[in-house]
Amino acid sequence: MSSPSPPKGPIRVVLVDDHEMVVAGLKAMLTPFRGRVRVVGEAIGAEGAVAVVEGLEPDIVLCDVRMQGTSGLDLCRTLRERDAERRVVLLSVYDDEQYLFQALRAGASGYLLKRITGEELVRQLELAHTGVTVIDTALAGRAVDTAARLQSNEFWPGARLGLTHRESEVLALMVTGLSNRGVAGRLVVSDETVKSHLRAIYRKLGVKDRTGAVATALREGIFR
Repeated sequence: MSSPSPPKGPIRVVLVDDHEMVVAGLKAMLTPFRGRVRVVGEAIGAEGAVAVVEGLEPDIVLCDVRMQGTSGLDLCRTLRERDAERRVVLLSVYDDEQYLFQALRAGASGYLLKRITGEELVRQLELAHTGVTVIDTALAGRAVDTAARLQSNEFWPGARLGLTHRESEVLALMVTGLSNRGVAGRLVVSDETVKSHLRAIYRKLGVKDRTGAVATALREGIFR
């Protein structure tokens, strides 16, 4: 198989992060490669990013996964709903398969870790521009192993969304309508322990509350 053809001219990129320092750092990292990648715009936070992207029509949107308010995952879904050809590459500090799986379900063109070097980032953006889905190498290897185990039914319900066995138990009881106290009583744990599990569940599912978690569980068919 032949290698993808390199892009003609610099790849036009819009940066999205809720920290100005991170955006400035990415711009500085990419500056030496201006002949291959050119930052044409930026948005601090996801709220104004849609207007920036639609106004500039970049080749790639390079976006943080976790931001205050609207997450990078939500932004990716929104951009893809507005333009199915939009390429969004997500950057994250989270070396975790569950975020990778969520990113791919959101339609992302890639999931890269913030420890990446400038040269490697540019190379991955060039690949993404040709239509290749780019994933951090170490994370990709673990994800393949996880996917294989899922196919063999070696995991509990909820594992494919990144939930631990106990978090899956908590979510299953939530789906039945039990309150926090009811879940605590059933699992013989404290109310505070249940609240801790709920915070982790909300974070991993990318939702804000119990209703969102239950809706995701039902939509994804976790419990049958």
